[in-house]
Formats: sequence, C-alpha cells, structure tokens
Amino acid sequence: MYSSPYIYSFALFFSLSLLFFFFAPQFLPVKHSQTIHAISDDLDDLSLFRNALAAQKQIPARSAVSSKISHLSLSNPKPKIAFLFLTNSDLVFAPLWAAFFSGNNNKNLYNIYVHADPSVKLSHPHPLFNHRFIPAKKTQRASPSLISAARRLLANALIDDPLNLYFALVSQSCIPLHSFQFIYHSIFGNSLNLFRAFATQSQHKSFIEILDDDPNLPERYIARGKNVMLPEVTYKQFRVGSQFFILSKRHALLVIKDRRLWRKFKLPCLNLNSCYPEEHYFPTLLSMEDPAGCSGYTLTRVNWTESVGGHPHTYQASEVSPELIQTLRQSNSSYSYFFARKFSPECLKPLMRIANDVIFKD
Repeated sequence: MYSSPYIYSFALFFSLSLLFFFFAPQFLPVKHSQTIHAISDDLDDLSLFRNALAAQKQIPARSAVSSKISHLSLSNPKPKIAFLFLTNSDLVFAPLWAAFFSGNNNKNLYNIYVHADPSVKLSHPHPLFNHRFIPAKKTQRASPSLISAARRLLANALIDDPLNLYFALVSQSCIPLHSFQFIYHSIFGNSLNLFRAFATQSQHKSFIEILDDDPNLPERYIARGKNVMLPEVTYKQFRVGSQFFILSKRHALLVIKDRRLWRKFKLPCLNLNSCYPEEHYFPTLLSMEDPAGCSGYTLTRVNWTESVGGHPHTYQASEVSPELIQTLRQSNSSYSYFFARKFSPECLKPLMRIANDVIFKD
C-alpha cells in the first residue's frame, strides 16, 4: 500500500495541474495563433532555401549564365527583373500588368512569381499568371507569415533563373506608374552587357525603406515583449520600413541565408496593434548587414495621410486621373516612384483607359 504522504503529494500535484489547465489561459498573455508557423512549414522553407543557395554554388556565375543562355537560345541576353506578387485575393489588376509587360522587346527581361494564400479561393487567373504560382502557405496580417511568403518568392526566383538580378515585391493592390522599359532602364541602364551586370553585382543597390526615427519605434520593438529581441537585435539596431521593396541579388541571398534574426522575428506578438513583422524584419536585417548597399527609401508610393486601421489610403475609381499618376510619380529621391498602392478593384477600368496615353508614356 502507498503511504499517505505520497497520496497527499499526488493529490496536490493533480489538483494544481487541473487549476493550471482551466484557469491559466485567463491570466497568461494570449499569444498570436501559431498554426501558420508550424515546424513543418519551417522545415519546408529551410529545404527550399538550401536548394536556392546550392543552386548559386554549383557552378561559377559566368558558366551558369552561359548555360542558361545556351538553354534559351538567346543571342543577346540581358539581366532580368523578377516580379514577386504577394497576394491573398484575386489579381484584379492583371490586365494592367499584362499591358505593362507587353512588347517583344520586354519578353526576355523579366520573370513573374506569385505567392497566393492557398486558404483563399481565387477566380481563374489571367493568362499572364499561368504557371507563375509557387508552392504557398497561409498568410495572415500582423504575423511572420508575410515574411515567410516573401522569402519563398525570393528563393523560388533564385532557383528558377540565374539571370534574375533584381527582385521587386508587389501586392495585388499595386499598380505600375511607368512603362516597363522606363523601370528596367532606370535600374540597369540603357545598354548594359549581361556579364558586366554580373561582374558589378556588388555595386547594385537595393531600394528598401529603412527608418530609425519612426514615432512608434519603441512600441514596435517591444511588441513581442520587453527584451525579447535581445541580444540579436538591440533597440538601436531596430528599423522599420515599407513592406514592399526591390532587392538586388546579393541581398536576396542574404535574406534566405538568415537564421539568426529570423529566430526573433518569427516569435508571436503580444501587442498586435504595434506588430507588423514584414515592415520590421527586412529593414532591420539589411540595415545591420549592409546599410551602405541600400537606398533607404522604397520605390513604391503609399499614401498614409488617410490611413485606417493600419491600412493606407485606398484609391477609388473617382480619384483615378492623369493628374493622380503624375502626383504619385513624384519623389524626393533621384528616382521617380515605380509603383503605387492601394487601389480598389473598381479602379481597373479607369486605369486601363489612361494606361497607354499616361501611365506607360514616359
């Protein structure tokens, strides 16, 4: 027979366990759902990132380019821009993007990759996006899932084509503000030799907003809890910026190589009102690793003067005009803005009406 002290100890332990099970959720902080950050998802991504990095190391860069050129039977190849569409709804502006990419001269100068939330049912995509969808995972606002989606897009683009030297992340509510040729030549120059482009990759800047004076910086830094980001990221190192960017290839590789900062930024947020991981992770990482290689500003125009619930102003059809396009292009940097958001689906028709005469006329 068991002695009474053991019985009392067991009863006490069992009682405390029941109390914790039923009442702990009422006292402990509620953490953001982690169902979209399962270990299996992380393992899938790690395998993808390893493949992307391995693809860069298999053969020397010049031989890799030559091999791709031979495979595509291209006589005068050029470096490419990879357009990365991150969406959780229909790509309603596909006809405008199709017009943006149209033209035989543009055919071999870009690639398209789409990460679409698989939990959202999309209507039949525009032919422009046929065979452009990558294996995707669920995304959710105020969670690290948007970081993961952007990293998957970068990795797939790196694996798919060694000619991709720049990577432009856009959303379903983004529109182009210039012709493709204008944007391409602004980044690469008017007559750029492919091998020279590869040889000068270390000089390619990334266009990403990096801010250290945001008034909400303190709250954003402690969104996961006080001192949680230490020691990897001190408050002085923490940065914020726009979710959308154009990264050079060396920075795209830097992003998918990272494990150290990702361990911090994938942690759940306790204060969801100050938690926008995708606006924190990329600016902080690139600021810590290569601040001189980044512009510090984004080429995607966003109107925050009338923001609602953390969302920027959404343009309506009645606001679309040639004057709006001209205004959205204006910037304080040496570059005009390339893209703009957010636009409501109803804007498609008026945008298409001014596409050739205004948007694509540089």
